[in-house]
Amino acid sequence: MDVFWTSVQSVLMIVIIIGIGYVANSAGWFNDKFSGALSKIIMRVALPMSIFNAMINNFKPASFSKLGAGVIYVFLAIMIGYVLAWLLVKVLKVPKGRRGLMITGINFANTVFIGMPLNVALFGSLSQPYVLVYYIVNTALLWTFGVWIIASDDPTGKADAKMDWSHLLPVPLWGFIIAIPFVFITPLLNFYNHLPFLSGATLGYKYDPIAHVATQVYTYGTSGVIPAVGALVTPLSLFYIGIMLSNYGLKQMRVDFHTIVVLAGRFIISPIVMVIIVLIGTKVAGVHLDHVFSSTLIIQSATPTFAVMPILATEYHGDVKFATNIVAVASVLFVVVIPVIMILESL
Repeated sequence: MDVFWTSVQSVLMIVIIIGIGYVANSAGWFNDKFSGALSKIIMRVALPMSIFNAMINNFKPASFSKLGAGVIYVFLAIMIGYVLAWLLVKVLKVPKGRRGLMITGINFANTVFIGMPLNVALFGSLSQPYVLVYYIVNTALLWTFGVWIIASDDPTGKADAKMDWSHLLPVPLWGFIIAIPFVFITPLLNFYNHLPFLSGATLGYKYDPIAHVATQVYTYGTSGVIPAVGALVTPLSLFYIGIMLSNYGLKQMRVDFHTIVVLAGRFIISPIVMVIIVLIGTKVAGVHLDHVFSSTLIIQSATPTFAVMPILATEYHGDVKFATNIVAVASVLFVVVIPVIMILESL
């Protein structure tokens, strides 16, 4: 019950901050360029620093062995989801121009602007590297396999189904890459710790009552540049979601049968697939993920559809209104879906 109540309060915090962004944008406080600038600050500055800081704070060399299992789980979940979505599209005889959008809409998540702040709000910065695991696989498959699916469904037949390799090394991933040598090379980490204006690190002592030995340890606050800027990710991302929801125009949203199918696939089928994979991994393969990691994978599998779907629909002559509607409705519904998932997850 305590876990559930904590989750409810976290979700309420998320909803309130999103609401502030929504109301502020609806009141005309922000101009058209603000959301774009905010997106760049989050993606190119705050998020890489946040990921770097989370790696330094929470990860040791031995921790990396756990991440590999997560990569496999996410890959399997998306591939299984693709097969199920493809079957749905065939059975329902979805018209060309919507098929690729439905398949990708069911399987690919908005990991950064919704998944990351949600996870940090629920589990703290410890979960950021775990979110990054989902983000890496989700991004890699979206901009290769996912783009190919949408392009192949071009109703005009004019588009080349090109895989966009340029998105395989996005800016936030550099926070993870740059952190790796700091995690593995102790002198490098010590050098970083000796720059408190940058790291926010303070030296203290931890006493071992069994060995009767006190060892020096660094603790990280938010006074340094990197942790302070990294801490902006969650509130700014939630503001961004509110602004986007305001821009979509809630009154303009329409829910047709195909939209319902995508939402059911995204919010029901996708997390169920991930739960089954995690259970099989634990019970059959003997791969035990810690609670935060497994919860992160399940929650990320139920986050709303990736935000650039309308852009890809435009690029490959798909149903742009349908794509925009899916993103808007899914982004609104996640506020209802997440408490349900947390209730089930806490049972």
